[in-house]
Amino acid sequence: MITIYLKQYNKIIRNADVALFEELGYDDILWIDMLRPSIKEQKAVENFMEFSLQTRQQVEEIESTSKYSETENTIVSNSNFFIPTGESFTVEPVSFTISNEGVLVSVRQAEFRTFREAEKRLQMNYRSYSTGYHIFISLLEVRIDYDADLVEMVAKQVGALSKEISTEDSIDKEIILRINSLQESTMLLRENIFDRQRVLSGVLRSERFPNDIYPRLQLMIKDVNSLINHADFSFQRLDYIQDSALGLINIEQNEIVKIFSVASVIFMPATLIASMYGMNFKFMPELDWVYTFPSGFTLPLGYLFAIGLMILCSGVTIWYFKFKKWL
Repeated sequence: MITIYLKQYNKIIRNADVALFEELGYDDILWIDMLRPSIKEQKAVENFMEFSLQTRQQVEEIESTSKYSETENTIVSNSNFFIPTGESFTVEPVSFTISNEGVLVSVRQAEFRTFREAEKRLQMNYRSYSTGYHIFISLLEVRIDYDADLVEMVAKQVGALSKEISTEDSIDKEIILRINSLQESTMLLRENIFDRQRVLSGVLRSERFPNDIYPRLQLMIKDVNSLINHADFSFQRLDYIQDSALGLINIEQNEIVKIFSVASVIFMPATLIASMYGMNFKFMPELDWVYTFPSGFTLPLGYLFAIGLMILCSGVTIWYFKFKKWL
């Protein structure tokens, strides 16, 4: 789909027919936005603009020259944009090309809030966007604003997770997975904010943009630097939360091991006594310890003596553990 933003009459042509380029000139067009373009549409734009658009592979490259470069006839910039997916987000690259005549051509494969918001700003204040250079900078400004919202969203999720861990008695697998998910989101967010910083640095070094744009670039770079610092803080906080969670898990496991260890020690004397009296020796006087009631009922005292001795030894062991404050 091709959307053409005309310079005159504040007019936007959506789903533009490629035949329309035969009636238009460079002076008529401000911005050509291509969303999932077909081969026919891409060829039509290339023939009209007289330059080749970048391939998907070129757009996804990470070299500095692929993020921002200038040729004799064009300025080419590639930047990553976020697509929210629940509590996380995915990344989709977008290619921008600005001709010497000031016409912006954007090629993307997904719908973004950034482009809708930039279109609203264009319609509300059309005179402030006289060239494709201004449109391009406006798109980056909107993108940085949304980056700030994402950084704030991640920071709130980190804060909520920190409170949840501090109130939980035990840490389960789900919390560890949430920490890892937030770490991945924060790293991805930081990488793409850094991507924005590289593009802005390239624009700032250029001498082909209108002079009224450069003061805005200085403010945008300051905003990007502050977002990177904020993202770094969130990542460091996640590291601290992860260390705390793992520490709580270790404490919980140690408590469980401690219980089993104490239980085994408590029953060790009783087990020793039971083992001694379980031996089938011929000489074992406790077998003959009995008390006969007047009614003739016989009570085996050796059996009761062995049980009492087991209880006494276990009780002494428990008292000793408490005395040493091991329990």
